[in-house]
Amino acid sequence: MFGFKSGLYKNGSHEKFKILLWMLLDTVFLNASVLFSLALRYDINLSYIPQKYIWNYLTYMPFFTVTAFVLFGAFRLYRNLWRFASIKEALFVLAACVSLSITHIAGSSFSGLTLPRSVYITSCLLLATYVLFSRFSFRLSDVVKTILKNMRKKKDDCKNIMIIGAGEAGNMLIREIKNSVNLRSSRIVCVIDDDEQKIGQYIQGVRIVGNRDCIKKAAEEYDVDQIIYAIPSASVKDKKTILDRCSQTGCELRILPGVYQLINGQAKLGNLRNVEIEDLLGREPVCFALYEVADYIKGKTVLITGGGGSIGSELCRQIAGYGPSCLVLLDVCENSLYDLQQEVKQTYPNQNFVFLVGSVRDNDRINAVFERYRPEIVFHAAAHKHVPLMEDSPNEAVKNNVFGTLTAVKAAARWKAEKFVLISTDKAVNPTNIMGATKRICEMIIQAYNKKAGTDFVAVRFGNVLNSNGSVIPLFKKQIESGGPVTVTHPEITRYFMTIPEAVSLVLQAGAFAQGGEIFILDMGEPVRIKDLAEKLIYLSGYTPHDQIKIVYTGLRPGEKLHEELLMAEEGLQATENRLIHIGKPIQFDENQLFSALERLSKAMTDERADIRGIVKSIVPTYSFKGDTSSAKRRVGENVYASTYPVNV
Repeated sequence: MFGFKSGLYKNGSHEKFKILLWMLLDTVFLNASVLFSLALRYDINLSYIPQKYIWNYLTYMPFFTVTAFVLFGAFRLYRNLWRFASIKEALFVLAACVSLSITHIAGSSFSGLTLPRSVYITSCLLLATYVLFSRFSFRLSDVVKTILKNMRKKKDDCKNIMIIGAGEAGNMLIREIKNSVNLRSSRIVCVIDDDEQKIGQYIQGVRIVGNRDCIKKAAEEYDVDQIIYAIPSASVKDKKTILDRCSQTGCELRILPGVYQLINGQAKLGNLRNVEIEDLLGREPVCFALYEVADYIKGKTVLITGGGGSIGSELCRQIAGYGPSCLVLLDVCENSLYDLQQEVKQTYPNQNFVFLVGSVRDNDRINAVFERYRPEIVFHAAAHKHVPLMEDSPNEAVKNNVFGTLTAVKAAARWKAEKFVLISTDKAVNPTNIMGATKRICEMIIQAYNKKAGTDFVAVRFGNVLNSNGSVIPLFKKQIESGGPVTVTHPEITRYFMTIPEAVSLVLQAGAFAQGGEIFILDMGEPVRIKDLAEKLIYLSGYTPHDQIKIVYTGLRPGEKLHEELLMAEEGLQATENRLIHIGKPIQFDENQLFSALERLSKAMTDERADIRGIVKSIVPTYSFKGDTSSAKRRVGENVYASTYPVNV
């Protein structure tokens, strides 16, 4: 009555059941108050009570009870949220009880079924006391619950746990938590499961209280501190939906990573991890044929330019596991290269690593590296990538991205590398910034040199990478840690996202598919609103977006699109064996004009006053920028990729 938990949170049926329960309890206490008042009038000796009063009581009580229901309903005693009741609701209770007593007096007098006058007064007081106590006990129970919870937590830091999933994984976790000596201060208070047949039942003494729709309400009802997601076999879509709802509770979230742990009987607390933003994106896991990657990397010398960066370092980690004869890492930043060196030498103590400091802009240095190590596979990840910074330093973007790539491409062709894989970007499609335009030129260089050299030159194009250096996730985390606000450029801005490991895995397999001249396009899934990403990260950090942590919109930055694209209008898509990797149809261009324009660009980039954007525009006609007065029209920010991408390939 005072803290009712039905275990079935279904609004309509639950509300009706609650009203029926109130009416039943009111009937009992209503009649009890009159009977007790009558007994009190005769010194609580039932044998002294005249028989006519007993008869009058029994005859009149049905009418009295029905009248009580009508009056209590009129005064909203069955509809108020008593957990938030105030003095106004208390006055309603008193008014209802007094009105009922007046009705009782009038009705019994009119019908001749009177009782002693003191009974009317006493029963009114008793009834008012009962109704006030029963209704306002909700507020009292909340106060007591909070006090007890605080006392309990101060005493032993007790943690209330909710388990999502009443399957085998959930069963294993419940057993371990109950049997763990180190978790005496933790207790499982409820279980959530979508199987309607399980709701209301118990698993190892813990009640299954409802389905995914009940998560938030159950977390409040049971004072949940931690939620453990234990459905490793659930689809990515279901997982995202459930974790979205869990993240909004403000509880600490933990997750059992994969179904293989259930198969191996490893659904244990030691295997749990925190829920990350990647879990809330709803992406299917990337699967690819390991043997295909191993076949072209094992026993080969591999060079990674930009080896200390986010993509380059992950390429290093994954390639090292395929057994190359030598793995050469080149980067202009010594600090990131040093950190990677310490990490991978410990992880792969038997792998032959070479760590070199150098810039792809240095022709002599690059050729010396190629001459000495003769790399057979090259992954070119060195580039300037920050859009706003490159808008302020366009010449540097050209020097590093365009001519750094050209230097590496020429060296690969000269020293007869087998494969050269360029890491490109979705910003190369209909670019609105100098960074994207330079990457499009890099793609053109790749395609041009593929026709004139024995090396297979290919490019791999994909969108933003979660948690990469300079990406929005680390920035948002810093802003949240400092108390906000979190800055988003536009409420409707969207981006494609991948995790670093899955992007690199697809890059490696694209290298296996390479025949030469292709632009591989990775399936990035559905675009994600940056605003939604910020809100989810705030929830995961234990705060409420727009309330505890504000989100501020700062406006699009120079060269920034509202929506990115992965495919140009002229390009079509060709399927590969991996449904997440596709090949864009090469766009024809005049190679002689390209190299002639590159000569002009090479001369202009050394002069900071040169109109370098105009020359870039002559190479990439789809490039548009502030001050561009050409008549070339393009669809700025239109999602061509989404409109031309086949649903099933």
